[in-house]
Amino acid sequence: MREEKDLKDEIQEEEDKEEIKEILEEVKTEEEYIEKVIKINRVCKVVAGGKRFSFTALVVVGDGRGSVGYGYCKAKDVRQAIEKARRKAIKTMRKISLKGTTIPHEVIGKCKASEVLLKPASPGTGVIAGRAVRAVVEAVGIKDILTKSLRSHNPLNLVKATFNGLISCKTKEEIEGFRKG
Repeated sequence: MREEKDLKDEIQEEEDKEEIKEILEEVKTEEEYIEKVIKINRVCKVVAGGKRFSFTALVVVGDGRGSVGYGYCKAKDVRQAIEKARRKAIKTMRKISLKGTTIPHEVIGKCKASEVLLKPASPGTGVIAGRAVRAVVEAVGIKDILTKSLRSHNPLNLVKATFNGLISCKTKEEIEGFRKG
């Protein structure tokens, strides 16, 4: 009887510890990451009984020090869609090579029909970009950059193209390391 009670207490303590861990992770992510909601869209599925509405959310998360990720998820509620997208963005975070407050060199990022031209800028220029590209660039922590979105202006594809362009940027030292090693 006593062993059973002790076992229940241990299980309850473990559940409490897990709950505390989850709360601390939420607090940590809110403090540590820059989160930008780029787009929320209501979508509809037609079923026999009528229409079922759900929401999609496109979220970019960065640490402001060179890491960024994006998430695109769907849920029945706006808040749930944003939360799912945020979690996915944190999971897909990648490190970006920076040169001071800008990128090391000019690059064109591509995704499907979207292309984004990213150019390094001198200090004090600021972020010159459209809404979706600006969200990604600011989440990374880039302060000076010139951008131009070419061809399609679909927000999801622009985010992916910007992400691909930033990932393909390499510093001079990284390129030398690849050639030597």
